[in-house]
Amino acid sequence: MVKKLLFAVCLLYTSLTYAETIKTDVLVIGGTASGVAAAIQSARSKVKTLLIMSKQGVEMEMYVNIPDDILAKIPTNNIIPTILNTNPNLSAGIWGEFRERVKAFYKTTPGYDTTYNAPIKFEEYTGAAILKSIADTVKNLTIKTNTLFTAIKKDGTGWEVSITVDGKTDFIKAKVVIDATYRGEAIKKAGLNIPPAFIGYSDNKDELYRTSIAISDYGHVQNQHRDVGFEFGIIPGYSIPMRYAVISDADNLLVTERALPDPHGGPYLPIQLRIGQGVGCIAAYCAFFKTTTKNLKPRIIQQELLDFKGILLPFADIRSDDRYVRAIQQIGATGLLKGVQKNNELLFMPDTPVTTAEIKPVLTEIYSRAFLWFDKEKPGEKFTVGNTLSLISEFTLTDPETLQVDLQKDWQDKYKFTLAFDKSRPITRLEFAVLVNKFLNPFARKIDLKGNMIN
Repeated sequence: MVKKLLFAVCLLYTSLTYAETIKTDVLVIGGTASGVAAAIQSARSKVKTLLIMSKQGVEMEMYVNIPDDILAKIPTNNIIPTILNTNPNLSAGIWGEFRERVKAFYKTTPGYDTTYNAPIKFEEYTGAAILKSIADTVKNLTIKTNTLFTAIKKDGTGWEVSITVDGKTDFIKAKVVIDATYRGEAIKKAGLNIPPAFIGYSDNKDELYRTSIAISDYGHVQNQHRDVGFEFGIIPGYSIPMRYAVISDADNLLVTERALPDPHGGPYLPIQLRIGQGVGCIAAYCAFFKTTTKNLKPRIIQQELLDFKGILLPFADIRSDDRYVRAIQQIGATGLLKGVQKNNELLFMPDTPVTTAEIKPVLTEIYSRAFLWFDKEKPGEKFTVGNTLSLISEFTLTDPETLQVDLQKDWQDKYKFTLAFDKSRPITRLEFAVLVNKFLNPFARKIDLKGNMIN
């Protein structure tokens, strides 16, 4: 009996000896498109990132109501090119990077349209290869394929995850875990409830749009196989607030796929890459600053996303390479200039005049003494260039004459504004966004996960 007990102890000791414990800042579970994008962004944000996936390649199928292993079940020669009709103006961040690589890959293919407004077409296996090729060039990123995720439990403010590789069990200790599986497997195994997906569109009825980490642009997506056909209908532009990626009843556990809305049977690739990039920024923030998802600072995370060419609001009429796209995105995210919903698109309308009614409530919310300026200045229905200069002078304590001289000199040479400098005319939304963003920087005002200003 004693010998048997000693033998069992030896076996246990041996198994523990050979079990490897891997430490990482961020662990991404699931080789979906959003998972790969999250891993890419997290690593690019300079934190050690590990991506584990059960298959050899990236899971590029784009429908949450189809089994995860669909690519293994459908022969390669049965796959017909995927067609994505999306707004090229919003081709930025990892999605824009992917889009350009697809166009470069197919540019010599007869009949393939590589013009700016052309729909994107690609075979799923080619798309997967392109996405993996991007990931392979990223520092701080390790990818483990054929790795089965089996268990997850809390480890202080982080997590310990059990994996099986070739029949051997190893452990991963991570500060932050991202569940990028289609069904929320990590959330389930952690004994937590899967939160509801985001279902609302960007209608500006609350302040959640201020916390956006991903967008979907107006358009439709088609993905067809010979024996199975799918087609999504019209999808309006919208933003996904940060809170939908955060598991509220557990520290440092985030989701990608389970945060996505499902209005027509499933999400599609551009938003998968965008939500992944946004969640990667959240994870990197927590790991880098050694904090938890209970203490997120949305503006810092959004700044990181913007640094990597991400988009916060789906302004369909502003190109992602516009010289002032960042200023427009930041001012839009404050609510000073909200988008206008038109034909399922969210438009910024840069050449239209600014009205006093639209900016006064937010200015007085951001700057406690702004109501004094409005009482003194009494701007008319349309906010003028002169009103804007007075506002900037008031809050930056700049001499108004000096400010006017400087701006008049730089108006067209430096800022490239098309309309002439004239203090009496209504200021355009573009001019207002650029000047207020530069001189007042209202985007720096702290907000919470509900989009409310923090005093």
